[in-house]
Amino acid sequence: MGRIKQLSKNLINQIAAGEVIERPASVVKELMENSVDAGASRISVEINNDCRDIRVADNGSGIHPDDIMLAFSKHATSKLQEDEDLFDIHTLGFRGEALASIISISKLTCTTRTKDFDTGTKVKCENSEVIKAETGCAIGTIMDIKDLFYNVPVRLKFLKNANTEFSYIQEVVQSIALSYPEISIELKKFGKTVLKTTGQNNLTQTIKEVFSADVTNNLKEVLKTDELAGLKISGFVSTPDYTRSSKKNYHIYINSRSVKCPIFQKAIDMVYKHLTANNKYPFIVLNLEIPPHDVDVNVHPTKKEVRYKNPNQIFNFIYSAVQAGLSNYVERNYNLNNETMKFAQAKNEMEQTKSSVDVIPFPSKRDSDFYVDKGTDTMFISDTDMQKLEQQNSDAFSLQNSNLQNFKQHQIFSNEETKPVLEPSEKIIGQYHDTYILIDTDEGLEIVDQHIAEERYIYEKLSSEKNIVSQMLFVSDVIEISATEAELIKEHLDKFEKFGYGIEFLSDKEIIFRKIPQLLAKVNPKDILADILDNIEGDIDNLEEKILITTACKASVKANTKLTIWQMEDIIKKWHTTKMPYTCPHGRPISKIISHKELAGFFQRSK
Repeated sequence: MGRIKQLSKNLINQIAAGEVIERPASVVKELMENSVDAGASRISVEINNDCRDIRVADNGSGIHPDDIMLAFSKHATSKLQEDEDLFDIHTLGFRGEALASIISISKLTCTTRTKDFDTGTKVKCENSEVIKAETGCAIGTIMDIKDLFYNVPVRLKFLKNANTEFSYIQEVVQSIALSYPEISIELKKFGKTVLKTTGQNNLTQTIKEVFSADVTNNLKEVLKTDELAGLKISGFVSTPDYTRSSKKNYHIYINSRSVKCPIFQKAIDMVYKHLTANNKYPFIVLNLEIPPHDVDVNVHPTKKEVRYKNPNQIFNFIYSAVQAGLSNYVERNYNLNNETMKFAQAKNEMEQTKSSVDVIPFPSKRDSDFYVDKGTDTMFISDTDMQKLEQQNSDAFSLQNSNLQNFKQHQIFSNEETKPVLEPSEKIIGQYHDTYILIDTDEGLEIVDQHIAEERYIYEKLSSEKNIVSQMLFVSDVIEISATEAELIKEHLDKFEKFGYGIEFLSDKEIIFRKIPQLLAKVNPKDILADILDNIEGDIDNLEEKILITTACKASVKANTKLTIWQMEDIIKKWHTTKMPYTCPHGRPISKIISHKELAGFFQRSK
């Protein structure tokens, strides 16, 4: 081994650049974040030369001419003034690494001007050397990068093809556009505009501009605040019948910073767990506002990872907010009378108390398959703990949703059940193929799967009932089961009992049903058990949920069953009372609307 020596400045920057600048998209991210921090209302990004030439221009505050040389040096930033500022970060950038890293692996020209000067400054950087000159330019900053990775051939070799690299750049630009709808953003590829937002400070409009109107037509608003904890979450989530095949469309932000957060994702996944089919995921755009001192973003140079001071609180907050959004509840300022306000205050205090008790301890890593961050201070959350959180939130949300519906009607909470009715604008046309109910609505022709609609209603009804009514059986077939199935049933008899099933063992491998839920009075118990065991398939996690789903499925009207108009109306009325009227517990969509415009277009009608 040779003697120890100090590395050159350029080599040090190139090594550091390996963490900060992974690919062309990393350059775009760092420069656009600088533009946002500079208060820009317009940002333009142009890509050329197989994504190795990048130009980012903004109308932000610009860089002071006396600071320009310092701006390209290592660990120099305008965003931290005191040491304590590291724990109170309000900007996207703060580490002072990006520009020094970029000039070590590219040829960069920066043209900038502040409002206090009539002329601007131009600097040319190559191999970490900076040359400065005066120039004329508009207020703002233009960063022009040429030949990215020209002096790092190894990194250049590992880049994907130009189209793939551009797709990564497009994802970065989309992410920032969604996080800052008040900024007009344009992305050009080889001179052609491929993305442009108008900066109207309207998130719905920005989503439509970045993606399509089809996406915005399938979104539910999420808005929840906790003034005591300083938390607020806002944005949109898609209905469970509008899904994608990956989590690529999870656009999640902490204080408007795009992050990869397992706690955030897990909370969303658990809400949609029994609303979507396997391997199907919703479209998400959510921003969580949290006091900076309660979250640490200084975990990794890319600033993608975060740590929370109270991860349990954050999980609960996100979970309940998303669930409320899907149930059509968004915070509004209602004109409530004093009595209602007192009731709301009492309810809020109860929820605060509920969220503060039964704090779940974090187990060791070997007992858990889910954890927040790596390192010595890692927080872990086990599957068992997640189930507790899920049940806790489910119970709290049921009460919350019930009360909120009454608040919106300016009424005090009542135990009287409201009789479901059809909307005045709806009319049952009939039944198609003895499986689908056809409805004439203001929006168009709605087609509802009768089995799935009733299954959703029964599932939610059973979920909310404390005591499920059972039907005693005087005669029951003897059902033979395997030793493994027998052991499973014996261990979880209480769970079957909870949902109205009475099971008695005649021998080690023979059972009979003494009672079943009254809803299943006409169903063969042998079929019920077979379906429950098939649904489990060796996985006993969430066994109660699987029993519940099977019960709801078996109790629902089947496909290929002829119904009267009265029966169809009854199913639709009850379906309308559900909190999640989008999919069945298995994740299948319940209804499909063919718009009047679509029908008229097919038949070439003008109206």
